[in-house]
Amino acid sequence: MIEFRHLRTLLALRDTGSLVEAAERVHLTQSALSHQLKDLEERLDCPLFLRKTRPVQFTRAGQRLLGLAEQVLPQIRNAERDIARMAGGEQGRLHMAIECHSCFQWLMPTIDHFRNHWPEVEVDIPAGQHFDPLPALAREQLDLVITADPQPLPRIHYEPLFRYESMLAVARQHPLADRRYIVPEDLVDQTLITYPVEHSKLDVFTRFLEPAGIHPRETRTAELTMMMMQLVASERGVCALPNWALTEYLERDYVKACSLGREGVWGTLYAAVRLDQMSQVWMSDFLRTARETSFSVLNGIRPAG
Repeated sequence: MIEFRHLRTLLALRDTGSLVEAAERVHLTQSALSHQLKDLEERLDCPLFLRKTRPVQFTRAGQRLLGLAEQVLPQIRNAERDIARMAGGEQGRLHMAIECHSCFQWLMPTIDHFRNHWPEVEVDIPAGQHFDPLPALAREQLDLVITADPQPLPRIHYEPLFRYESMLAVARQHPLADRRYIVPEDLVDQTLITYPVEHSKLDVFTRFLEPAGIHPRETRTAELTMMMMQLVASERGVCALPNWALTEYLERDYVKACSLGREGVWGTLYAAVRLDQMSQVWMSDFLRTARETSFSVLNGIRPAG
């Protein structure tokens, strides 16, 4: 009567708070997800949640199934890992590089969770790299690269993790602070603060300013997100960051944020892996863990289609 897919759907509905976002999370249309839940309620002969509430409010029956999901699904994952070890797929090396300064917020808990379940796999983030990560991946110097800028390389697979929106952070008293979105011309007289990377790797340039032929008055760099926020809050510039990286500063009302253009600038974060590594059970588990962890700790992201 109750299937694993039902439990996964209920957890997605609880975590996202809406049918639309839950459907995206489990890769169903909203209609298919609604039909699945209605079918389950008919089987059980009782409602599981209250319609037209946001966030979704669960009935006592729904809460009971959520408790079951929290118990059963992790046990299934652990059993799958144990069986993979029995099949001899536990040994490996996972050396990775990160082309994303703000990724540590979700990547560190992902690595900690992975190490607990795959202690035999050597995990490392080599420091002091003096090479381009993606070509190094192709040369087998690395095993995985987190990137938002995929390049066509032989034998490299780009596994989408999630979609994110790049947003402009400004001081609370900035003239743009009350705008829902900006246009490229709004940055002509602004100092744009960025991470110390090439402009060709930044969405604010490649997908917002350059197509419009616009350049900011000045650019300056900062190594850390916290340093960038301090500069923005003190009116020494503005900066474009992924929406999840701005969450804590927006919640504290430290800065304001607006979209880049009416529709916003949305990008996709990928895990780049060599094709021959995709067959490794522990690699598949790392990618799955990364995706699940990012949705549990980040706000504003969407599933990658």
